[in-house]
Amino acid sequence: MRVGSRVAAAALALLIVAVTGSPASAAGRLTASKTKKLDRSGETVTVTGSGYDETKGIYVAFCLDNGAGVLPSPCGGGADMSGSSGASVWISSNPPSYAEGLTKPYGRNGSFRVSIRVSQMIGDVDCAVRACAIVTRNDHTRTADRSQDKRIPVRFAAPSTVTNPTPNPAVGVTRNPAQSGTTKATTSGKASPVGPPTGKLATAAPSTAATAAALAAAEPALNRTSSATPLGHWWSIGGAFLVGILVAGLVGRIRRSKTKQETKA
Repeated sequence: MRVGSRVAAAALALLIVAVTGSPASAAGRLTASKTKKLDRSGETVTVTGSGYDETKGIYVAFCLDNGAGVLPSPCGGGADMSGSSGASVWISSNPPSYAEGLTKPYGRNGSFRVSIRVSQMIGDVDCAVRACAIVTRNDHTRTADRSQDKRIPVRFAAPSTVTNPTPNPAVGVTRNPAQSGTTKATTSGKASPVGPPTGKLATAAPSTAATAAALAAAEPALNRTSSATPLGHWWSIGGAFLVGILVAGLVGRIRRSKTKQETKA
């Protein structure tokens, strides 16, 4: 009978341990109001927990997840003993004397409800690339004690991108009139030039149509230049001939006058 009682007592003890868990796994349930598509610039998340060991203080924080059995670190706000950063909360029902008024006590059955700030960066750690989580861990008075480590992985929203709106094919594009090579919108969707050509267009080889138009515009000037030649103006030739005769006659008179004077002498 005594042997049977001892065996029954041992079995009952094992059953109690299996149901209630050991002190090393005293931490209970941890939940967060939002864990996916978090705003990269920062978002406040409500964190609730229950079943924690009220004799041990904890930090509720957003940290780099280093895996099971390893201290979650670094954390947003670090070991925030003042609670001023908003990135972590210190929960303790029996804090050190220097921390009185800085901690939040546990509720019934080791429960709590707090709000923490979650953002993409923890110092130089990018939580959009590396695994980060909302965690609980024993406070700085029990840094090596992993019994109350709990973590909830989070995911951030995809980065926002600014795309150019699709132009309406029925209306042309209107640019700043101050820019060179600007265009004016037309209801037909075709842009008509309203300013000087851009530097690129000015230095580019002119099109065949442009060359033909330029030649047509210059044609009157070329015609005027051609008609100004001696072959085009008979009166110019005649005038030059008359001037030559007058000059020759004048030179002849001067010579004859000079010859008579020499003869008389």
